[in-house]
Amino acid sequence: MNIGSQSYNRIQKIADIPFYTEGPAVDSKGNLYCTTLSGQSILKVTPSGKIVEWARSKWPNGQIILQNDDHLICDVKLSAVRRFDSEGRFIRNEIEGSCLGEKIFTPNDLVADANGNIYFTDSIKHNGKIFFIGNDGRRSILVTDLSYPNGLILSRDQHRLFVAESSQNRITVIELENPGKVKGTHHVFADLPQNKLGKYNLPDGLALDNHDNIWVAHYGMQAVQVLSPDGDLLHSIDTGVPLTSNLTFINDKTLFITGGFGEPGPGVLLKYLLQDCEN
Repeated sequence: MNIGSQSYNRIQKIADIPFYTEGPAVDSKGNLYCTTLSGQSILKVTPSGKIVEWARSKWPNGQIILQNDDHLICDVKLSAVRRFDSEGRFIRNEIEGSCLGEKIFTPNDLVADANGNIYFTDSIKHNGKIFFIGNDGRRSILVTDLSYPNGLILSRDQHRLFVAESSQNRITVIELENPGKVKGTHHVFADLPQNKLGKYNLPDGLALDNHDNIWVAHYGMQAVQVLSPDGDLLHSIDTGVPLTSNLTFINDKTLFITGGFGEPGPGVLLKYLLQDCEN
């Protein structure tokens, strides 16, 4: 175990981007994707390094790729979760504006379980929510009292839903009885390190590695925090990017990281090469 800041000589830059980046994703062919929010575009990076605009949306944020290579994207300005096919063609809004009579304000990030059920966050302070969209059309609201819920990740058995509660600088865990149904009450999984200046300690995107460690993009902290399955801090990795926003694994040895140096920009795409000691 190694607690403390690590050198980022294992961080490699993929590309500089004019806009702050979010929504990292990897498809079955090894293409990388990111969203640009104020750039109003979803970018694709091919295995050869070519960057192209793959699709456009009003203000795209969190993104996942489903097993059929469809993309689901949270659009903040449209208050929608949008579906695109593998070629970047818009299919439909899975949900827009409201759910079960509750207004949706700021769809931020999302995760899918093995059966294609979707969870997504509505990021507002104090009464932020987590919504569920079932593969059978069922809808539910899991939680209504989080303070700026942000990134999401499911445990490997899919009975625990972890959420970055940004305004509280912590990771909260929700126990699931079955898809879309909460078991008991949610509770704090881990409190995160704080910036000495006392601001911008905002956990953002989450990723799960093969050993059930949770990797946290820590916006404002220029860091990725690595938590054990029990919530202990294992590593604090200096990314060199103040607004480290999100992350996903390209494979079991490489992490794909988004973020930037300001909003609306400039932004950057990075990859981090893991060592065995981190797994």
